This record gives sequence, structure tokens and C-alpha cells, in this order.
Amino acid sequence: MYDYHVHSTYSDGSFLEAMVGAAEAAGLDGVGIADHCSVIPGESAERRKRLLGFNLDATYERRREAIEVVRERADVAIFDAVEMDHHPDHEAAIEAFLAEAGFDYAVGSVHDLEGVNVHARSYFSERSEAERRGLVDRYFEKLVALIDSELFAIAAHPDLIERNPHLRGFATSEHYERAAAAFERSRTVPEINAGRLLDDYGEFHPAPTFLDALVDHGVEVTVGTDSHEPAEIEPRAAGIREELAERGLESVEIDVPTPGTRPD
Repeated sequence: MYDYHVHSTYSDGSFLEAMVGAAEAAGLDGVGIADHCSVIPGESAERRKRLLGFNLDATYERRREAIEVVRERADVAIFDAVEMDHHPDHEAAIEAFLAEAGFDYAVGSVHDLEGVNVHARSYFSERSEAERRGLVDRYFEKLVALIDSELFAIAAHPDLIERNPHLRGFATSEHYERAAAAFERSRTVPEINAGRLLDDYGEFHPAPTFLDALVDHGVEVTVGTDSHEPAEIEPRAAGIREELAERGLESVEIDVPTPGTRPD
């Protein structure tokens, strides 16, 4: 099993070597270091990413050198990846950066609604139910735009809104069907993401009904533990293995270069 989505100190995770060692210990065949990155222009977006320390657009070459060092002593495949914020209005900037950086693959994410991270409970708690339903509509519009952009190999946590109790439960079968149809026609693959499996949410992304829709459309899935600490990798990977076995699913390997090689 390949875990295509973990984080290091190049965004909001732990030391690179520790994350790789934990992936080895968990019996994984490969691990993708997919740190957060944003190239969405604008003063507020720039300020937010600097405050969060999501500066991979400036540090990816330095991280690549670190990955090469760790590869020399690791017994697990290590992928040089990115988790990129997507916005449909700024696809040209995203495409240009991805072409320049030459990652092994890119994971696309929708993190914001109205310029606010969907994890911000206080912001969304103050909105009316009708407004929150409209925001969930907007989330799925942005997700489908991400899929249709064909910029990404993987779509991360495709129902991230479920992590926020003030947005949870508003997604409908129509939302899921629309997203599943988009995945069916796209090269972009959704992940089974265990980023909140062990906390108060306690579920995978996508939620069971959403995953049912993906399966009905014949959509394949990858695996992402979305781990930020070494101790998270093994229990999350075990949970994903159980989920795949229970559903009779196999995660797919995405088409990436041999680790350590770069296209000319």
C-alpha cells in the first residue's frame, strides 16, 4: 500500500526522516511527502500562507534535496509531492507553478470558502442554515472545478467540509453524484483519507454515502493517511486497510516517475 499524502516540517508536519521511518515501520511500500502549498495571488492569501508557514513554493528545491538524502538510507519509496490549494479563478498560476516545480505528482485540495478555511468553526457557526447550505453547494462546485481542471493526480479529502460540525450533514446525494461523475471522466483520483479517523469526527473521507457513489461510478481510489506526526501513520494505515478489505476495494498506484528521477 502506498500512502500518497503525509506532511513534513516543510508545511505543518514533523521531521521528514521521522515520517519516512514511521511509514517503513507501518509496512507501507511508498510514502508521498505532500506538503501544503498555495500560489493563489492576493494580499490576504499571501499573508495567510506566510502566517501558517506554507511556503513550499519558495522551499521545494531545498526539500527535494532533503528527500534525496533520506532516500539513500530508506527502504521505502519516497515521492516528492505537493498538496496544492486549488481555486478555479487561478488555475493558470497553479498550472505554471506545477510545470516549473516538476513534482512527482500533485494533490489538489479545496480548503477555503469565502476566503476562510473550512476548519474555522466560529466563522461558519455564525451563518444561517440557508447560508451554510449555500456554502456546501459552493464547496462541491469548487471540488468539481478542481477535478475538471486535470491539474492533479489526486483530490484530497473530497468532503473536507464534514470535519466542521457547522457544515456537516448538508451534503446531499446530488452533490455526491455530481462529484462522482466528474471523477469518472477525469484522470484525477480521489483518496480514502484518514486524517480525522482517530479524532472527534471519527470517519474517513469520503463519507460512506459519498464512497458508495464513487464505487457505483467505477471510480478508483488512492490512499492518504494525511499524517502530520509519525505516530499517526500506522493506526491510520491500519484503519484504511480494514476499510478497503471490508468493501472489497484495492487502492490504485498512480502513474509517477521512479522515485529520484526527474523528467528532462
